[in-house]
Amino acid sequence: MTKADLVFTNGPVHTGDPARTRATSLAVTGERITAVGHDEVRELIGPGTEVVDLDGKLLLAGFQDAHVHAVFGGAELAQCDLTGTVGVDDYLDRIRAYAAAHPERAWITGSGWSMESFDGGLPTRQLLDSVVPDRPVYLTNRDHHGAWANSRALELAGLTRDTPDPADGRIEREADGTPSGVLQEGATGLVARLIPPSTAADRLAGLHRAQQLLHSLGITGWQDALLGVFNGQPDPSDAYHAAALDGTLTARVTGALWWDRERGAEQIAELVERRAALSTGRFRAGSVKIMQDGIAENFTAAMTSPYLDGCGCATANSGLSFVDPDALRSHVTDLDALDFQVHFHALGDRAVREALDAIEAAVAANGRRGNRHHLAHLQVVHPDDIARFARLGAIANIQPLWAAHEPQMDELTIPFLGPERAAWQYPFGSLYRAGATLCAGSDWPVSSPDPLAGIHVAVNRMEPDATDGRVFLPEQRLALTSAIAAYTAGSAHINGHPDAGTLQPGHLADLVVLDQDILTADPLTIADTKVERTYVGGQLVYNRN
Repeated sequence: MTKADLVFTNGPVHTGDPARTRATSLAVTGERITAVGHDEVRELIGPGTEVVDLDGKLLLAGFQDAHVHAVFGGAELAQCDLTGTVGVDDYLDRIRAYAAAHPERAWITGSGWSMESFDGGLPTRQLLDSVVPDRPVYLTNRDHHGAWANSRALELAGLTRDTPDPADGRIEREADGTPSGVLQEGATGLVARLIPPSTAADRLAGLHRAQQLLHSLGITGWQDALLGVFNGQPDPSDAYHAAALDGTLTARVTGALWWDRERGAEQIAELVERRAALSTGRFRAGSVKIMQDGIAENFTAAMTSPYLDGCGCATANSGLSFVDPDALRSHVTDLDALDFQVHFHALGDRAVREALDAIEAAVAANGRRGNRHHLAHLQVVHPDDIARFARLGAIANIQPLWAAHEPQMDELTIPFLGPERAAWQYPFGSLYRAGATLCAGSDWPVSSPDPLAGIHVAVNRMEPDATDGRVFLPEQRLALTSAIAAYTAGSAHINGHPDAGTLQPGHLADLVVLDQDILTADPLTIADTKVERTYVGGQLVYNRN
């Protein structure tokens, strides 16, 4: 009998296999699982076997993030960080301190401010001028759909009261039309294009920084949701390709190639070439990202009916569809025929419907090709469209951390959706009961990349640190096993790894050890759980100790 390289004993082991959900021991030989069971697995222990005594800690399949911007997130870790607070004075102190610490930087850049910190969600250029008057400042908000710029940055970009809004964005303005300092969606690129570009070395360092963080959270693979040039942001593709070639990419990564919404079908041939050129080692570029709409908080998510104003009356604005729906159906049909997966940003109910219509057109034209098209975000889903996911084989890519009461939801979203639409938000439970396949991701650096925090909210529909006990749409809660499956088997499925995501003989030994058994713990303590170890292909890539 061939002895194993690695054996875990003294479980629990949550397999994710419906035929046998729990075990106590697991063996790994090479990069694959060779046995799952109980005491009999110990027979595979030989003189060269590493034995890990779980001592009651939980062994799971490694988490996979189905929607993340890892290189961008890793780069931002080295910039001005405004996360972890909502205090305006805190923001200004951090910006002032960062500028003082980096006198060599021509631009002050960073991210993480929250719309809830400012009246109407809109900070001003004058606030930034008060701490950095002499250098341009450009700071994206936590959802990365808007940016805050100081007067110097707006001046360098040539933005005045006479500058028109771009078709895919909006310049927020003062009473006389002067840009106020906030840029929404495509308008961010008017300033971002001037920021000194990162180097290939910067991007590779950002990837390595991100990979270290994601492994520490139990993540063994992910789908990077934007590979291309977007609103002045550089293309991170070269970082993945370089890391895959030199062996420093230890995660399994799928890249979603950016669909340029200013162009049409002529770009498809280029996408085919990029897929072939980039895919190597543990990196594959077989997905295409189509951003169909914006976000609800700045009224750019595409809705089937208008947003309300502060008085509860209907406005003339129903959001933006960035790609014409007729063209979208044609493009998705063409991409599907070439065996691309399509990764949609679809947040409003009209965008969700347009994406589902495009998948339906592709299925009608090409048959079911198994390309695992998926819709990310799904903030508002019309009840009439819930059942279409399972019928079309469209996968629901959920970001659970957003499905909770917090100021941005309660003050900047619900009042402008109205009670009926507000009750359609993040319908995880309804999608699951209707037979949809779920996968899960974080959208980091928009929100925390911690899968355990996401699982906590999916199960409880409350933020991990919530103290008021309010549950956001409790009927949409997921069972814990379903939430775990979304972050493991579901995300492995959309990332093209059918031999990952569950712990079965023959599957990849992508594993995570948690410091408590979340399946028997108080559900309100899920987010308190820590990752002890992470393995990819049987190799230890993170050890807490």
